[in-house]
Amino acid sequence: MRRLLTGCVILALAGSTLAAQQRQPVPSPFPRPGNPTEGSAPVETAPAPPVTAAPAQAPSVPTANVPTEATLGLPIYPSAQFLTSYDAGRGQRYYLFGTNSSFEEMVRYYAVVLDERGDRVFDGPATHMFEVGRFREEEMAFPPGVTVKDYSWNGSEGYLSTIGGEPARFRTIIQLVPALPEQARR
Repeated sequence: MRRLLTGCVILALAGSTLAAQQRQPVPSPFPRPGNPTEGSAPVETAPAPPVTAAPAQAPSVPTANVPTEATLGLPIYPSAQFLTSYDAGRGQRYYLFGTNSSFEEMVRYYAVVLDERGDRVFDGPATHMFEVGRFREEEMAFPPGVTVKDYSWNGSEGYLSTIGGEPARFRTIIQLVPALPEQARR
């Protein structure tokens, strides 16, 4: 019995060694120049059918969700279009508006309306900030205020609108960050 078992083990080992020696080489995913494979014919594949995409529909901003000067507590340039809002963290949101008025015109408008000079924080692309409330680092993620940014800088076509409609691009973007409700009451 012991001889039979030992014979089966030896036979199994010999079989696995023989199988390992006869393994097929792993095919190369790309042919190499100067190393043609023998006896292989070029494989022809059918061209992929054209992909027909459904027409893209741009998301529209529901008018019920468009913020107003009353809800934000900040002035909105009259011809500016609401684009979107983002969570800034710590209970704050910031709101983006687009306009095709020039950057300089927007800075002048907000300087008069807010009765503040503001600060040019970047020259290229031009970015100007007007702080309208006290920044409390322990309570806020972003200082309350208005930021105007030139998206036509350096020959750019402007900020690409994701809301659809016209205009498709905006030369200037206005970012409004309202004060927190608790701060507005102080």
